Amino acid sequence: MCAETPDYKETLNLPKTDFPMRAGLPKREPAWLERWEKIGVYDRLREKEGRTPFTLHDGPPYANGHLHIGHALNKTIKDMIVRSHQMMGHDARYVPGWDCHGLPIEWKIEEQYRKKGRDKDAVDIVEFRQECRKFAEGWIDIQREEFKRLGITGNWPAPYITMDYHAEAVIAEEFMKFLMNGTLYQGSKPVMWSPVEKTALAEAEVEYHDKESFTIWVKFKVANEDTDLKDAQVVIWTTTPWTIPSNKAVVYGADIAYGLYEVTGTPEESWANVGDRFLLADNLAADVMTRARLDGDMWTRVRDVAADELAALDLKHPLHGAEGGEGEWDDLRDFRAAPFVTDTEGTGFVHCAPSHGMEEFELYRDLGMLESVLTYNVMDDGGFRADLPFFGGSYILNRKGKEGDANKKIIDKLVEVGGLLARGKIKHSYPHSWRSKAPIIYRNTPQWFASVDRAVGDGQDTLGTTIRERALNAIDQEVKWWPQTGRNRLYSMIEARPDWVLSRQRAWGVPLTCFVRKGKLPTDPDFLLRDTAVNARISEAFEAEGADCWYMDGAKERFLGGDYNVDEWEQVFDVLDVWFDSGSTHAFVLRDREDGTADGIADVYMEGTDQHRGWFHSSLLQSCGTNGRAPYRNVVTHGFTLDEKGNKMSKSLGNTIVPEEVIKQYGADILRLWVAQTDYTADQRIGPEILKGVADSYRRLRNTMRFMLGSLSEFTEADRVDVADMPELERWVLHRLAELDHQVRKGYAEFNFQGVFSAIFNFATVELSAFYFDIRKDALYCDGDTLRRRSARTVLDILFHRLTTWLAPVLVFTMEEVWLERFPGDDSSVHLIDFADTPADWLNEPLAAKWAGVRDVRRVVTAALEIQRTDKVIGASLEAAPVVHVRDAEVVEALKSVNFADICITSTIQVTNDPMPAEAFRLPEIEGVGVVFERAEGEKCQRCWKILPDVGQSGHDGVCGRCSEALG
Repeated sequence: MCAETPDYKETLNLPKTDFPMRAGLPKREPAWLERWEKIGVYDRLREKEGRTPFTLHDGPPYANGHLHIGHALNKTIKDMIVRSHQMMGHDARYVPGWDCHGLPIEWKIEEQYRKKGRDKDAVDIVEFRQECRKFAEGWIDIQREEFKRLGITGNWPAPYITMDYHAEAVIAEEFMKFLMNGTLYQGSKPVMWSPVEKTALAEAEVEYHDKESFTIWVKFKVANEDTDLKDAQVVIWTTTPWTIPSNKAVVYGADIAYGLYEVTGTPEESWANVGDRFLLADNLAADVMTRARLDGDMWTRVRDVAADELAALDLKHPLHGAEGGEGEWDDLRDFRAAPFVTDTEGTGFVHCAPSHGMEEFELYRDLGMLESVLTYNVMDDGGFRADLPFFGGSYILNRKGKEGDANKKIIDKLVEVGGLLARGKIKHSYPHSWRSKAPIIYRNTPQWFASVDRAVGDGQDTLGTTIRERALNAIDQEVKWWPQTGRNRLYSMIEARPDWVLSRQRAWGVPLTCFVRKGKLPTDPDFLLRDTAVNARISEAFEAEGADCWYMDGAKERFLGGDYNVDEWEQVFDVLDVWFDSGSTHAFVLRDREDGTADGIADVYMEGTDQHRGWFHSSLLQSCGTNGRAPYRNVVTHGFTLDEKGNKMSKSLGNTIVPEEVIKQYGADILRLWVAQTDYTADQRIGPEILKGVADSYRRLRNTMRFMLGSLSEFTEADRVDVADMPELERWVLHRLAELDHQVRKGYAEFNFQGVFSAIFNFATVELSAFYFDIRKDALYCDGDTLRRRSARTVLDILFHRLTTWLAPVLVFTMEEVWLERFPGDDSSVHLIDFADTPADWLNEPLAAKWAGVRDVRRVVTAALEIQRTDKVIGASLEAAPVVHVRDAEVVEALKSVNFADICITSTIQVTNDPMPAEAFRLPEIEGVGVVFERAEGEKCQRCWKILPDVGQSGHDGVCGRCSEALG
């Protein structure tokens, strides 16, 4: 600049905003939380009239411990669903809830007792339950604040809590509906049992881990004397030696090829003897002999053994006649064909302990032989009954859930009596309690069940007469699944599931509010007391006093109410499976609350994929049993969160990501943005490097918003331009906005947050920042009060309203900051605003097609100039005046109809249909376009920096004609 040339910087319309480049989210977000609470955003949204309700029903987290990253993912997805539907015109309600009953809390209180040397069984049960309640209350308060810190909106002052008196009353009422409709029964069958926790478990309470187990090959002698197989022995294989004392039978496969095998030689150490004859499946015989340390030359196959020969045999238990056995195992064992036997593993024969295996139980149940084959050898703590010969008082697992002494004692005894052929160890996937992490067993105990295949006597048969029929039909007829794979998963589970085990042998929960007649069998028709008056008294008491009243002195007399002889009836004290609690929430939340739903059905249930066997499952069964239908219309499922390498998070591996730590470092919006950027329907990854990438995306988006704020400084309605009067470039932006509006609304309606954010982010960073803003900076900064500048600012205002509201469900704090920067005020909030309607005439397909061609040619020009910049021929694109050769005459006309020099950010440009010279720059993917570089001619305008011939010729020193006009 010459010394005499004025400095025109102050004459430019440069952006003006106090919106900071650095967000400072960790420190600033709590202030927005306080502000929303102060102005009552959630309650004010409820005051909007005439809106269609939309309810996401919260799957209750457990009130036990700080939040982990899975909680953050889960609650953030829910929040995005609620906020987006609210801004699309619904009355979107969200009542957060907590699951409070059950073993995890009870376990914590017991741990406290053990540390103090107290005996839980010596404590009054009501006192114990009160301590559990207090423990849950403390964690609810902690978790509530942790959820709120994530920016989760909802009715936080009045959540639903399963231990509230009304909730306990309704849970009992829902149970009593099963009592009254004929689906409740008491049965004795093998259930998954935790010896450590001394209770039955549901499938949803079980997880699978590798476990090393003993494995044994055991000999059962043929008892028949009138056959040439009289000296033979049937060999079985099992990984649960502890079930051998409860063996009642051996089964074989009717279609499996069996043979009689004889030992002809033995090594020095062997439990086989020369002359021993074994019955084995032919496909497995060689493997069994190898396990018994018998080489191929030490045994021979004698002959085939047909299935009808096997059917004629009886077997002796390996402990048959053992000295000191007191006749415990002297009855002959049943021997028959069964459909579940294979010859792919083991020996081709399966030992049956129907008290500890469901397939065996069902086999003998269907044969009507259960009474003769069930045993009760294993107690609730996993120990054998004290009077069981040889093994009484030994334990399958010790108090800490580790291997007990039972398996070793049984193996040693089998060796002693000559009943063992081989032994070893195997590592396999084995069920464990997800609470105590200890292995579980299958144990036959009397439990309370809800039948899924009995007719439900309630007359609500639209979807079927049984719970299973209703649930399967509801899955396909009443519910949409996001993703659809969730439907397949739950359907297959419901299709194959057994009856629902409702009872738990614990103290902290809602009791099974029923009475049974003393001296009657569960199969007797008058075994259960079914009386509406009794039920009503129970419900009324629970509503007023909570479930503790069931355990008070005189409870039986109170509830029977003088209508029955109390000596004839027994009160049940098992507690309900906590999945029944949470499965009943539709009744006391959706049905009963003012902010529930008119029909008691939620628009959305949203949880992790593990809830197909958990909350989705139990809620469907419970509602189908009491209401004849599903409690939800949509089910959305998310995957699990893994570390950056795809590994499961574990404290021992040191790869856990704690929400609190992420918030301290980056802020909750970065965590929310990570959720929006990930495909939550599959397992997702998170870690330091991933979070850095998320933070970078956030900064780019923040800069886009900052540019708009600065360029809209002092914008008023007087500056607004009608769409019809705008330049084509602005009308093209509005066309893209109309397309994006449809994409955003569809994405939010289908819970596709990754798709929504990706579309908005690409639009903001590629089509706006790198294209539209880049082009219009010149007009925004340098034009005077021109139509072009006012049009650009009008579009920026439209963009501002669209982007801030579209992004508000994701970046709840940042979009509030952006909004308040333009619209400050005590009651102002972006979260009180709906998505703006988009005029249909913004869509302009012919204009879009034209500008697609313009942008293609621009790409070639930009690439050509970048080479010149890299080679340091020019420093900026305004130093260029390229010649653009375009083969298509229509495209040439399109380029000449717009200010293509402004579009390419060059000082001038020439567009021609002339044949392109050989040296012209080309992009292979865009045919028919070539660019020849030329320098711009003239002087550099000291205001807009364009190089033009008219600089200094319009009344102001050192500026072009356009800038001179702007200066006046």
